[in-house]
Amino acid sequence: MIVNPKAGRNKSRGPLFDAAAVLSEAGYLLSIHRTTAPGDASATAEREGERYDVVIAVGGDGTLNEVASGLLKLEHPPLLGYLPQGSTNDFAACLRIPPDPPAAAAAIARNVPRRLDAGCWNQRRFLYVASFGAFTRTSYAAAQAAKNALGHFAYILEGMKDLNTLRACKVSITADGEVLDGEYLFGAVCNSTSIGGLMKLDPQRVVLDDGLFELLLIPSPKNAAGLQSLVSALLNQDYDGQGLIFRHVSSVTVRTEEDLPWSLDGEYAPSAPLVEVRTMPQCLTMLL
Repeated sequence: MIVNPKAGRNKSRGPLFDAAAVLSEAGYLLSIHRTTAPGDASATAEREGERYDVVIAVGGDGTLNEVASGLLKLEHPPLLGYLPQGSTNDFAACLRIPPDPPAAAAAIARNVPRRLDAGCWNQRRFLYVASFGAFTRTSYAAAQAAKNALGHFAYILEGMKDLNTLRACKVSITADGEVLDGEYLFGAVCNSTSIGGLMKLDPQRVVLDDGLFELLLIPSPKNAAGLQSLVSALLNQDYDGQGLIFRHVSSVTVRTEEDLPWSLDGEYAPSAPLVEVRTMPQCLTMLL
């Protein structure tokens, strides 16, 4: 168990003890590592992962990202488990992992494996979303204290700060050979039904092990009516109309001359003039 002690610090630790007891009673011999700095979870997963049958990430989506990134560097990665302890836990909700640690541990103990795709952003790995533009900074900019106190609402508050500086980014995008150059408020390559706790995708259109990610692009509206149409389309999950661009893709290339930071599973990624995103089909197996 790789545990981020800073995740969900306002939560009782009792349920984590109960989760450990559930796993112990199921026959697992536990080794618990508490992370001490950014990157520790990834390094620990890579260094120790092949010694274990299962590696369990305990924390938020960022902790899960680090653990998965470390395991993906191994030739034979072990099974992956997740006890969500973060503020929004987007991917846990997508996978229907119970928010209660003992219940999530019981699901792991049932030993039902599920293959999952992951992604590669240049040389960095991510598990479920790489995004740029409006609200992207929300996922990594909200203070940990605010996340602990307010949870999902902290992301909304942070996202509202971006409204005053909402601007389009001019980018050149190629998705599986299709050219989609333009000015966009937001873009995401994702394998989840929830993005940043703010945007939802139709579960019927997201398959987690098909070798494809979902590409969602929100173009810059030309007027207030266009903005209203985009908002309506997002709220109603109408991705095929109202100016939104929605594709199922295996690779995406993004070029830009602008400062364009990214978010990978809620973790900051610096701007780069050329970003290549590709899927890594069925490269991880989770116990759900």
